[in-house]
Amino acid sequence: MQYLVRHLTRFIYTAPVCESVMELRMQPLELDRQRCLRFNVTTTQRAKLFAYRDHYGNAVHYFDIPGHHAKLDISIESAVDVAEAPQLPKELSSDTWSEVDAIGSTGEHADWLLPSQFTRSTAALQQFAVAIGLSRRLDPLSTVRGLNSTIYSQFAYEPRTTRVDSPIDDALRARAGVCQDFAHIMIGLVRNLGIPCRYISGYIAPRESSQDRAGDNATHAWIEAYLPRLGWVGFDPTNNAQAGHRHIAVAVGRDYSDVPPTRGVFKGDAGSELSVAVAVTPASAHIPVRELAPSVSWIVPPKAVSTPEEEMQRHHQQQQQQ
Repeated sequence: MQYLVRHLTRFIYTAPVCESVMELRMQPLELDRQRCLRFNVTTTQRAKLFAYRDHYGNAVHYFDIPGHHAKLDISIESAVDVAEAPQLPKELSSDTWSEVDAIGSTGEHADWLLPSQFTRSTAALQQFAVAIGLSRRLDPLSTVRGLNSTIYSQFAYEPRTTRVDSPIDDALRARAGVCQDFAHIMIGLVRNLGIPCRYISGYIAPRESSQDRAGDNATHAWIEAYLPRLGWVGFDPTNNAQAGHRHIAVAVGRDYSDVPPTRGVFKGDAGSELSVAVAVTPASAHIPVRELAPSVSWIVPPKAVSTPEEEMQRHHQQQQQQ
């Protein structure tokens, strides 16, 4: 299935800023079942775009704007072809936990087994694991598939319950959150079982059933677990689904902190307002520009200046994945 993705990010500053430096992770990945057919970046302020791949293989684009400016629009357009994921077996054989342990002992997947910033094994996470009876009782595939369904049923999808930098305990306490929170909780639990697990950021095509809770016209996140004989398999705990042709993968990391869509800094004594608009549609359809009016926004107030000579440097905001 071919899709057209348009992603508009708008920064409005309370006072002119300068030397704005921005890093983007928005280009769809090249995978066995996914091809990026086209990727374009445009900015309202003139900037020369550079690109590289980070150590996880994600495409990273960056630019700087030296002059003063009070507004910055970043418009992304991607065309991507995504095939359906292979059908999974009903279960794996009972001896595959020994294969899981063998995979973990090589060190090859160390990044996907160790705790990371948003996936640390907290007391609240351990209590949740006990409450749902999480263990190696079943085979690895059945265990991960069951956990995917459990997170879906145990947590309400409620935007604004958490923030972009919320620890997993916030969602565990509220039993609510967004896809970013559900992915972090599932990663922490899967890693505690000794199964390599990683965070996937991207988009999801418009919903096909009433079971879907999130994804339309927003960034999305899910997880991939490395399972014996199957390799990397995607699971979407937000929608209780296996990642398939509707899931457009953009970047892979240990957790959200590795793959924010935007990351940057600027100089200036100013606050900033971030607005984001996303549209995903089959490539054969037309997306009117008016549909991309920014709709989600929040404010970062400026910090107090300690001395008149102090050079103020601000972090660009990052958007929470919904």
